[in-house]
Amino acid sequence: MDPFLKIRGLKKHFGENRVLDGIDLDVAAASVTTIIGKSGIGKSVLLKCIANLLQADAGTVELDGKAISQSRRRANSDEGVTFSYMFQNNALFDSMTAFENVALPLREASQLGKAAIKERVDEMLAHLELSDSAARFPGELSGGMKKRVALGRALITKPQVVLFDEPTTGLDPERKFSVFEMIADYRERFGFTALLVSHDIPEVFEISDHVAWLDAGRIKFFGKPDELNADAQSALSGFLSKANYGRKKSPQHGVA
Repeated sequence: MDPFLKIRGLKKHFGENRVLDGIDLDVAAASVTTIIGKSGIGKSVLLKCIANLLQADAGTVELDGKAISQSRRRANSDEGVTFSYMFQNNALFDSMTAFENVALPLREASQLGKAAIKERVDEMLAHLELSDSAARFPGELSGGMKKRVALGRALITKPQVVLFDEPTTGLDPERKFSVFEMIADYRERFGFTALLVSHDIPEVFEISDHVAWLDAGRIKFFGKPDELNADAQSALSGFLSKANYGRKKSPQHGVA
């Protein structure tokens, strides 16, 4: 069976810097795949190429058997795949309240009425523990609260594919654990396919079906998290030790 998201020979160069130098990656439908690697190695660039926010220099990205530009569903269309992206820097609109930021995708790309939009957004904000901040603007929110608003906006349309670029940056350990739990819960409820970039090792592995290690412009390892653990004596072990892979977790939050 063909993978839901299929990447072949993807390249992206910035001058002499070969950030992506031939990426091959298969992502199964309704799975969670986490991309790991050193800072600045090109993980976010890979997500942006998949999302067609950056034009790759070579290679193909197929979603559900079609080129990604053809397969992504447009507003008011019943064909294609709904797609969502959570930016690392949140990309919230400063002139909109938390409620309005989360509601924006529904107002732009759905036929829901005001009452239905309010009900869905209120439910999302409650899940994110943001109900009391619904009327506040981004400038009035903490960094962690902004991150949760961005997460809510990414999930509010119940997308089939979600790209998460460092979804827990700026959050304390307890909030990080809650966000990972929420991603796992929503994946089960809505069945979307998730691709994450994260440095939160090993916590993120708790919700990951597969892990892809990006290094020197290529995927050097792809497999299940427990297979990555078994491979700790390989060339990958240096990176994992720096990320404290395998450390013991507390029973409450999964962080030592």
